[in-house]
Amino acid sequence: MNMRTQFRTLALIGKDGSHEAAAALQTLLAHLRQVHDGALTLWVKTEIAAAIGVPELAASFEKIAAAADVAIVVGGDGTLLNAARHLAAHDVPLVGINQGRLGFMTDISRSDMLAAIDRLLAGEFTEDRRLLLEAKVLRAGEPVFQRLALNDVVVNKGDLGRLIEMEVRVNDEFLYVLRADGMIVATPTGSTAYALSANGPILHPAVPGIALVPLCPHALTYHPITIADSSRVEMVLITPGDARVHLDGQSHFDIVAGDIVRVARSSHVVTLLHPPGYSYFAMLREKLNWSATPHR
Repeated sequence: MNMRTQFRTLALIGKDGSHEAAAALQTLLAHLRQVHDGALTLWVKTEIAAAIGVPELAASFEKIAAAADVAIVVGGDGTLLNAARHLAAHDVPLVGINQGRLGFMTDISRSDMLAAIDRLLAGEFTEDRRLLLEAKVLRAGEPVFQRLALNDVVVNKGDLGRLIEMEVRVNDEFLYVLRADGMIVATPTGSTAYALSANGPILHPAVPGIALVPLCPHALTYHPITIADSSRVEMVLITPGDARVHLDGQSHFDIVAGDIVRVARSSHVVTLLHPPGYSYFAMLREKLNWSATPHR
């Protein structure tokens, strides 16, 4: 357990347009002002600050990245993914409070929110560092797109409505030509997201691996494979017409035949902070409805 206690500037981030997230943030903000009066500097992401009536606390992601010691994210995993990509380069740790459906990363429940944040500020938490992927699109040898992803990079058929064909290479070594709906390149964090629905493996966050998961391949012999997280993956689109690369399901870029989608581990990481007693396996049991009690 890490006993750092230097969290003095807190940023509160919520899902835009969510009344539930706004209500939770109002409750949290009132608690922090009452219990930790004068000891904290508080910022609220601009859009949610306007929604809860504290425009004087409004801060952009740029300001949060530069000034915050920790960011508390209220929403689902999608809200945390968005915050992670904006803040990763500045190593701002994240705490997730679940207002969504599953919440693999936003692991603190609304009912435990106030107690969990008080324990965080007392230095009671565990650090969990997650790898990020960096995706680049090269066209005629020149980069035309570049983004980070915490969950996955997906190349798919876009609006074509038919199979695409791509050559897949790992560390410059030919792997295969894939005819499929697409390919998911997933981190351990993303192994419980889209990749899981495509029968990909679940990777524990401590596993230094990246999963390659074909989407509806046109042959039964294409199986998911886990490679070292030091690997560089290149997917070269062969199919005439357009396809698309997606980052965490939240941003995308259209690609054309001949484009190279290059994916490798980023030099940045995302740090998640968990309350004492957090267990990855307990989280999986709860979220995936596995047996809750051991057989004796």
